[in-house]
Amino acid sequence: MDDRHDDPVAITTAQVGRSEELRHRQNRYLVSMLIRTVCFILAVVVTGPARWVFIAGAIFLPYVAVVFANTARRKPTNQADVVHPEPIGQLGPGPTVQPDPPKPSPAGTDDPE
Repeated sequence: MDDRHDDPVAITTAQVGRSEELRHRQNRYLVSMLIRTVCFILAVVVTGPARWVFIAGAIFLPYVAVVFANTARRKPTNQADVVHPEPIGQLGPGPTVQPDPPKPSPAGTDDPE
């Protein structure tokens, strides 16, 4: 029986690392700018009403891209996996220690008189 899982277990609700968040935001911005570039190219190539749609996309997409790029990603608290260890039971009573019986003293030594 294999208890290993491929996904790592997140045991914290801490936010993602700053560098990881920055990389994610940069990727979002890069994708938005690629879409904007495609809109520019299509605005030159395409004629008719679709041209105006691509021109509007090329004009307004930078604003949307900046807003989305500056939006910090929040990690919901319910994504953290909580590990519940199995109870191992209670400890039983410890061993009882019987007091040692008094040792018999040699004759006449513990008699104070």
